[in-house]
Amino acid sequence: MARPYQMVPYALETADGQRTLGFLFTATGREKTVVSIMHPREMAITHYLVPFVLDAGCACWVQGPRSIGNDLRLEHEIALLDVAAGMSHLRDLGYERIVLLGNSGGAGLYTFYNQQALTPPDMRIARTPAGRPTNLGDVPMPAVDGLIMVSPHPGQGKLLMSGIDPSVTDETDPMQSDASLDPFSSANGFDAERGCGRYSPEFVARYRAAQEQRVARIDAHARALLQRKQEARARVKAGTATALDRRVAAHAPIFNVWRTDADLRSWDISLDPSDRKTGSLWGKDPFVSNWGSVGFGRVVTPESWLSTWSGLSSHASLDKTLPSVTQPTLLIEYTGDQCTFPSDIRAIHAGIPSADKRHIRVRGNHHGMALSRDEEPGQRVAGRHIVEWLRETMV
Repeated sequence: MARPYQMVPYALETADGQRTLGFLFTATGREKTVVSIMHPREMAITHYLVPFVLDAGCACWVQGPRSIGNDLRLEHEIALLDVAAGMSHLRDLGYERIVLLGNSGGAGLYTFYNQQALTPPDMRIARTPAGRPTNLGDVPMPAVDGLIMVSPHPGQGKLLMSGIDPSVTDETDPMQSDASLDPFSSANGFDAERGCGRYSPEFVARYRAAQEQRVARIDAHARALLQRKQEARARVKAGTATALDRRVAAHAPIFNVWRTDADLRSWDISLDPSDRKTGSLWGKDPFVSNWGSVGFGRVVTPESWLSTWSGLSSHASLDKTLPSVTQPTLLIEYTGDQCTFPSDIRAIHAGIPSADKRHIRVRGNHHGMALSRDEEPGQRVAGRHIVEWLRETMV
């Protein structure tokens, strides 16, 4: 796999005047196909699949979002401007074929881009869920030729809605709980000594409904904050503002979303069974991950909540974006994934309308690490499948 390559960095300007950084890897400089890797919150320059892409005879473009490592203000509609800058750059470089490789949250970003790129400009999403103009109709969005999805989840909003703890009764106090919905209560099926649960179908049904209700309440809170700000701005513009109005009009609200690591499937692995071990992406102890400071969507703005983390309001969920995936598509599932579960993958595969789609299952956790010491890491197996698919389909 070790082969000489060149890496060239590029700082690109986006349509709204911001900057996004990308790195182009090539082995010969004569590649006609380029594979693009990007995540909405991370810089994946050391992504484990880059060498495999080069081995397939393709160039590899690895791009970072405008705010690497900080999704406090991440609005997926605006993130598409970053993707569009990268795609335009690759077309300008003369690549004949572009393949999008979305790993984990990158799949939601890239399928959203694909949907909007294939939508007539005057019909593209004009505003974010918070009401911010996107100007996507004025932005060149080159179409792509294929997609690869590796351990994709259903979208950041859908992912969080599956994991959000619905027993929270007060968003300002994470200790306040509805005991009848507490997923880590022995009365509801959790064994604290063993660190695992066994939940009844009745509890699961109530729990899922209550998760959606909590997301709806947070949506309403986010929209109320935005409306208050918009009304204050209107009074400032009209010349009738009070001193408080002027402060509210300038204020950028930020709020916490506590207890977001409580997907029942993480602690009861008989639900949606797979090769995974008990525990979530964040660890084995829910009393640390669910109440601690690290977790999905822990600190948000109203804008980022509605666009990225709301399973009800976000446009970037795969159930909304996959119907536009008509290009050749490779879907790789890790069978021990603690983040994306088998039913999620089945729904993703079923939602892809492409007549040329392939689903491959590989042993590994969400990051493609080996499930036991005596087996090959799933990253390598997945990489070889990607090499084969690219050579057959795109080179």
